[in-house]
Amino acid sequence: MDLDQARFFMVEQQIRPWDVLDPKILDLLMDTPRHLFVKETHVDLAYSDIELPIGEGQAMMFPRVEGRLLQAVDIDESDKVLEVGTGSGYLTALMAKHALSVDTIELHPSIQETAKSRLKSFENIKFHTGDAIQNWNDGQAYDVIMLTGSVVDVSQAYKEKLTLGGRLCVVAGNAPAMTAQVITRISPEEWEVETLFETDLMALSTSNQNNTNTTFSF
Repeated sequence: MDLDQARFFMVEQQIRPWDVLDPKILDLLMDTPRHLFVKETHVDLAYSDIELPIGEGQAMMFPRVEGRLLQAVDIDESDKVLEVGTGSGYLTALMAKHALSVDTIELHPSIQETAKSRLKSFENIKFHTGDAIQNWNDGQAYDVIMLTGSVVDVSQAYKEKLTLGGRLCVVAGNAPAMTAQVITRISPEEWEVETLFETDLMALSTSNQNNTNTTFSF
């Protein structure tokens, strides 16, 4: 299989038709080999319009969704990013290429270690392991916060962690009526919500034993 050609078709036939038209994002997706972030047995499927398993019951999301979310948060070189759910490391890499820094949190140590091995060349990524479904109490504020699985309600703690002008990207609600949203902090006490599209994703992973849902990770 010609993986470069497959990546081109992914961008032109899956991502662009989903209203991802920002040249910066399209170039980023073209320049980042997705097949380096999947299992060896799945390399031929890396650019397909499917969810690929990454272990621990998790899976990568559709490429078109990844592109749409990246376009919506519009990361630039001065932005500090917090990612909840490292997953394969693919979205981590995409964000790190545009951001000042990325702090990424993963619940499962085995997944985190695999992602680390794929992201060795990046000097602006910090890795953390833990349950951050409701908050990551590090005392820091971020310009962009990306939750890589769905939640029932948007955590106020994450809204409070945004800088002024900061964007929180989250899929929220109950199946099957969930929405992908970008929440922008417009003042110390005000946030503006933009609904991007409707979807139905499984929940972000948590160490809570009562939560048996699986998460999709980017």
